[in-house]
Parts: sequence; C-alpha cells; structure tokens
Amino acid sequence: MTRTDPSDLLAVAARWADPAGWPVPLRFDRAERRYARLAAGAGHEVWALSWLPGQGTDLHDHGGSSGAFLVVAGTLTEETVSGGQLRPHRLVAGSGRRFGARHVHVVTNRDARPAVSVHVYRPALSRMTRYRLVAGQLLVAEVAEAGVAW
Repeated sequence: MTRTDPSDLLAVAARWADPAGWPVPLRFDRAERRYARLAAGAGHEVWALSWLPGQGTDLHDHGGSSGAFLVVAGTLTEETVSGGQLRPHRLVAGSGRRFGARHVHVVTNRDARPAVSVHVYRPALSRMTRYRLVAGQLLVAEVAEAGVAW
C-alpha cells in the first residue's frame, strides 16, 4: 500500500475504494440508503455509502467540515446551488469531488444500476444542516446532530 497525503481528502477516499478491504460488508437496502463509518483518525473520518437507483440525500451541508467523495461503482449526480438553482454534475465510477466547509449539495443515484461511494470529512462530522431551496434562497429545514440522527 502506498502512503496517502492526509491533507488530500480525495486521495484518502481513493485509498478506501476497494470494498474488499472494508471492516464492514457492503450492503444495499431498498428502503433507504446505507452508510457505515469505515475509519476515523488523523483528524478525519471515512464513510462508505451504497445507493440503489432513485436513492439520494436531501439538500445539506456538512456542519463546517471539509471533505471529498469518490464514486467507487455506478454513477451519482451531485447538484450544487448556483444562481439560486440546483445545477447537476454527473460523476461516474473513478471520479470524485473535493469540497470546502461551506459546501451545500444533493447527491442522488439517477442511474439504473446501484452505486457505491466513499466520503471523507475533516474534522469528523458533528452536525449536518438540511435546507430547502425556495425562490432561489437556501432556508434551513433542520440541523441534525451526530449520535442522534446518524
């Protein structure tokens, strides 16, 4: 295994891209998107997420944490707010995205096949804010706390 620059969160995600090396099994659930924490340490944490077709997140931020995510299998669509509208960005297996502490997005599996992604956050997630986009403005819908909501 090669050493990964711990400051490059996308490189950390790439180090965890093989589900065979995960401490938990990869699982899919028709009722809801599945997620599991793979590791924590060195000021960051790593999560695996599985997405069946049609599954996705609400519009949310990461509570002040910076991060990155890498699509390991399948295709995901990330939507970010630009000009008061959601703008989609399609991410195929092997592609990823770094983001800062103020990043707000929606991630969805719009494809016909399951998808898997690895997400890294620095510092570890302590809260996430969910939003509604109304008339081009982000409005807070809920603040979810770690240990309570996930």
